Amino acid sequence: MNNFLLALIPVFVAVDAIGVLPIFVSLTEGLKRKDKRKIIFNSMVTAICFAVAFVFLGKAVLKILGITVGDFMIAGGFVLFCIAIKDILNPGKQRRIPTKELGAVPLGIPLIVGPAVLTTTLIIIAEYGIAATLVSVVVNVVLAGLIFSSSGILIKLLGENGTRALSKITSLLLAAIAVMMIRKGVVNIITPALY
Repeated sequence: MNNFLLALIPVFVAVDAIGVLPIFVSLTEGLKRKDKRKIIFNSMVTAICFAVAFVFLGKAVLKILGITVGDFMIAGGFVLFCIAIKDILNPGKQRRIPTKELGAVPLGIPLIVGPAVLTTTLIIIAEYGIAATLVSVVVNVVLAGLIFSSSGILIKLLGENGTRALSKITSLLLAAIAVMMIRKGVVNIITPALY
């Protein structure tokens, strides 16, 4: 139990569901509750499947392909940056990402389970074991789904204009997160000794 609690906290910080909530609100603006529930479910399933697969196969796959954690950070950052730019520059309400894909990418991967979570799982497996790591990842993804499910309260508080303003602000935030991921990836590649 102690190992689980020690593994839970760093994964919770890495998932950062509260930080991702405004981005979720922005990406799902105007969608029906039923569609949002499907997106949340898809994002949770995608995130859990990817994280569990990475726990068991991550090190081996990375080693075979010669991919580093820094490579993950840079690739994920570019994907998020492209989404953010499209969202900022799109003048209409047209949905930028098809609803069916939104749950898997970018919500499931790389927003819920991205480079930070992958890096954290590699570290905590060595510290606390595979069982504690798996349980902590699943619990944190479920918590993220519950937080996303409460997004309707935020929309009611802000109103339509507030939600639109939040949408643009979070697009800028998403772009900044993307740049941060790319920067950390570059630092990771240049100075691997720091990690």
